[in-house]
Amino acid sequence: MTYYETAIARFREWFELAKETEGVIDPTAMALATAGANGRPGLRTVLLKQVDEAGFVFYTNTRSQKGEHLAENPYAALNFYWAPLARQVVIEGPVRTVSDDEADAYFASRPRLSQIGAWASNQSEPLADRDEFEARLAEVEARFGDGPITRPPHWTGYRLEPDRIEFWQGRDGRLHDRERYYRVAGGDWEWMLLNP
Repeated sequence: MTYYETAIARFREWFELAKETEGVIDPTAMALATAGANGRPGLRTVLLKQVDEAGFVFYTNTRSQKGEHLAENPYAALNFYWAPLARQVVIEGPVRTVSDDEADAYFASRPRLSQIGAWASNQSEPLADRDEFEARLAEVEARFGDGPITRPPHWTGYRLEPDRIEFWQGRDGRLHDRERYYRVAGGDWEWMLLNP
């Protein structure tokens, strides 16, 4: 097993434990850090929708701040923090959009109201009042009626392809365990311990 395969297997093990742990409200919640061309960072919480050897997948409006950042600077960092376990995982790397087929399949699996919201929300843009948004929701509902709702062209998935994965286990006295898996020149992966 390569270091990368080991890191992905370890993430899955920690993720499954987080799903089973009382007090972890949503184990899929992850902080997503991006930065635009000007270097100014943005941070928000998104939900992990898929993880495999290809990377970590989330979905969003491409016109949002994170979508604009990723168009300008296609690198990001993720942070999972599961407080009841005193564990966190930090993942960094380049980001690419998923295929249209992947995005279509995931969009079709979303609740109908979430599909409507993807069309109605001008995510991250100023909003005069809630009535303006409710009117757009009603317009989208009327447009699609009882039929299927197709994926908006400005909504897709992103896959972060890791080049660094760090596991952090909290310990008493802030004497934490930290391990880093990282890609080196040539594409191979290495492993190291870090000071707390």
